[in-house]
Amino acid sequence: MKKRILAVMAVVLVCALGSGACKKNVGTPEDNAALEEETKEGEAGGHEKKLVGFSVIDMKNPYFITLENATREVFEGKGYELIMEDPGTDSKQQAVQIQEMIDKGISAIILSPVDWEKITPSLKALKEAGVRIINVDTQVKEMDYVDAYIGSDNYNAGYICGMDLIEKCPEGGQIAILECPTQNSINDRITGFEEAISKAQKGFEVVARADTTGEFERALEESEKMLEEYPEIVAIMCGNDQIAVGATTSVNVAGAEKVLIYGVDGSPDIKKELQKSDTQIAGTAAQSPIHIGQEAANITDCILTGQKYEKETYEEVFMINKDNVGMYGVDGWQ
Repeated sequence: MKKRILAVMAVVLVCALGSGACKKNVGTPEDNAALEEETKEGEAGGHEKKLVGFSVIDMKNPYFITLENATREVFEGKGYELIMEDPGTDSKQQAVQIQEMIDKGISAIILSPVDWEKITPSLKALKEAGVRIINVDTQVKEMDYVDAYIGSDNYNAGYICGMDLIEKCPEGGQIAILECPTQNSINDRITGFEEAISKAQKGFEVVARADTTGEFERALEESEKMLEEYPEIVAIMCGNDQIAVGATTSVNVAGAEKVLIYGVDGSPDIKKELQKSDTQIAGTAAQSPIHIGQEAANITDCILTGQKYEKETYEEVFMINKDNVGMYGVDGWQ
């Protein structure tokens, strides 16, 4: 109970601090440098409408839809115009769209890379154009290009899933992993999960793993193959909730009643599933796209107006399961 109370307090604290992103005494003058004309606009009592780009992995994912809505709401209140492009998990398309946004004259971009390595040429183009880069959710590989990063503690998200599995399956067993190596956030979650289960007194064995590209359809296909080849699997660790929904569908079709499924996000779909008495979702490591989106917008404003800001912001994560799902509601994000 104490852990649950602390988790709720942490969410409330993050929410209270979100609107004050510019007030923290961090960052160097170089980090916070603003163009002379931007400073003059601020002295005149505001800034003229600036364009900010928004490019994340896949706008079919409810997590990113929520993040974009939260970001847009803050920007509109501050007089910015947000232009969003959806690469649909296609790294080449993301590169094309980013160049189009540069050509439109964006001052900054909120960016979550489809591929954390292949995004580097776009980062170079953005820097050459003087566009400030606010990296969200999953890190790019070349972080030197980034002005600020805002995301969840992804390693811990996977770690708490692994520790929960040890508690639920003290006898160990076979594990399957549905991942996405091109997304560093998911890589960190899987690393945390694997390091957690390595601490079990009775061993877990990872017998199957597959790249889902972070998509529901691929997760469904790959988990079906895994269950057919390894019918003794006791748990499937999924890189996000969208993947977990795909795994849940295949487990139900296969009638694999004892398989436990873990996700990361705390999405409304997974929380609704946790309310069912017969669900095989064991839990989800919850994060808040609302807080991340709000913080990203506030920090972008700090950068463009020459105020101090946090260069790295990591949101805490916490486990939502059958026991506590009622505390968080199922109709929206926490």
